[in-house]
Order: sequence, then structure tokens, then C-alpha cells
Amino acid sequence: MINSEDFIKRLRKVIDYYGESASSFAEKIGAQRSSISHILSGRNKPSLDFILKVLSTFPEVDLYWLFNGKGSFPTDNKTEKENAQQEPPPSFEKELFKSQTKNNSSKAIERIVIFYSDGTFKNFIN
Repeated sequence: MINSEDFIKRLRKVIDYYGESASSFAEKIGAQRSSISHILSGRNKPSLDFILKVLSTFPEVDLYWLFNGKGSFPTDNKTEKENAQQEPPPSFEKELFKSQTKNNSSKAIERIVIFYSDGTFKNFIN
């Protein structure tokens, strides 16, 4: 479970690291200013959508660090090298999207996120 007070401190650290105000941070990630205000005040907890917006806009933010303080911020080059070694082969992504087209469905895969046991992740966008 996420400790809200600690999460707020880490979110403030991210905002300060990039030299943003809460308002400009909200604009960069595509969230409403009131959402940031409510999260920072402790009124609301962050949604999964909010977390994913932060992670996709600021790749230096580590998921495990943001959630529970484990890891580092900004992520170091060692972690990025490990991610590069753990990426699935290119055929994995092609096969996944190829199998989707066989269904003749009107649904399309928009994004796939793979979470690794070390807290890193890889985001595939179609």
C-alpha cells in the first residue's frame, strides 16, 4: 500500500527537480491543475492514469521509487543499461500486434506495459 505522505514528498521532489510549478507540471503531463492540487494536499490519491502520465512524460522517474521510495531518482545509467538487456526481442512486439490483427476485431491494442521484477518497465506504444 502506498504511504500517501511519502508519495506526496516524492512527487514534490519530481516537480522541484524539473523546476516546475504544480500548474506547469499538470500541463506537461496532461492532467488538470486541480488533480495535482488535490494529490499534493492529500485530499485525493493518485490514479493509475496519473502515475502513467508522470512516468511517460518523465522517463527518469522510476515506478518503484515513486510508489514506495525504493530505487533512485533520477534513475542512473546502470538501470537504463539493465533495461536495454532485458527488452524482449523485436519479434515479440511484432508477433503480439500480428496476432491482434488476426482477430478481425474493431479493437486495437494501444499500449502494452511490461513490468520486470527489479521494478523497471518497458512501454510499447502501437
